[in-house]
Amino acid sequence: MNNVKIIELPKILDRRGNLSFFENCNQIPFDIKRTYWIYDVPGGEIRGSHAFKKSHEFIIALSGSFDVVLHDGTKEVKYSLNRSYYGLYVPNLLWRRLENFSTNSLALIVSSIGYEEDDYIRDFDSFKSLKDESNK
Repeated sequence: MNNVKIIELPKILDRRGNLSFFENCNQIPFDIKRTYWIYDVPGGEIRGSHAFKKSHEFIIALSGSFDVVLHDGTKEVKYSLNRSYYGLYVPNLLWRRLENFSTNSLALIVSSIGYEEDDYIRDFDSFKSLKDESNK
């Protein structure tokens, strides 16, 4: 969990509307290989519930709000995202779930690798076993 961090993005204020941005390796600590977004999440639903072996991610609430709950195999920490100029850097080998989506929320996620089904760990017990092995 030591490498997880909230990153404040540049914010250009303008009376016509504000602008924020991020670029490869400038604001986020990896080159972007994949971008996806989550939207229209029904009330009470949870997204994620997996870990990645290799992929690092950067998660932003572009609109609305949601919580990102991270688990390292031992402890759990919740991050509430609700500003489009803050994002959460999530390294690999952390279990994550997104929950508590507000109406019309929009989650933008960028990843350090392209989609690879083999990179996903979808079973929490398998994740914990992998973490236990890596801690030995």
